[in-house]
Amino acid sequence: MSNNNITEKLPSAEKILTPSPTHLMLRRVFGHAGMTIGGGVLILIFLTAIFAPLLAPHDPYHQDLTKRFLDPVWYSKGSWAHPFGTDGFGRDYLSRMIFGAQTSLLIGFAAMLISGVLGTALGVAAGYFGGRIDMVITFIITTRLAMPVILVALVVVALIGSSLTIVIWVLGLLIWDRFAVVMRATTQQVRAMDY
Repeated sequence: MSNNNITEKLPSAEKILTPSPTHLMLRRVFGHAGMTIGGGVLILIFLTAIFAPLLAPHDPYHQDLTKRFLDPVWYSKGSWAHPFGTDGFGRDYLSRMIFGAQTSLLIGFAAMLISGVLGTALGVAAGYFGGRIDMVITFIITTRLAMPVILVALVVVALIGSSLTIVIWVLGLLIWDRFAVVMRATTQQVRAMDY
């Protein structure tokens, strides 16, 4: 094997020394203070929700009426036994907040999954087929945008009831329009491209 064949297979120095696309992306992400702080807080919330049984100092449902309305630790009468204090039933606020992270993340992810699937399907169908299908789906999107989310959610919960499943479905079925609008516009742009 000659020296010419070996040098042809080796990459050039510029190619070796240039940062990879992954390295460039990580440099941009970690160089942005807002992204770093927000991502750190989000990771902290995820870890708190996952390890809630290990982190919570007390049972969040245990009631002790002798410990009602205890002050948080930053007041003079506060103690480290209940760092955030207790509520009217003597339940520890810190434990309830830690376990509440699980419920909040469940509602958020489930509602986004429902709305993402529904909105993406409708948006892609409207953008791809166009014509009457686009007109009908656009009318449905416009009708949904005309209804205030909070008012509709309150009416549905008042009429049907307030369970965790109802809250997830109501939120999921009320925020799909954002996905549909974006997917419709993107699908129309891609459909118009020459391939």
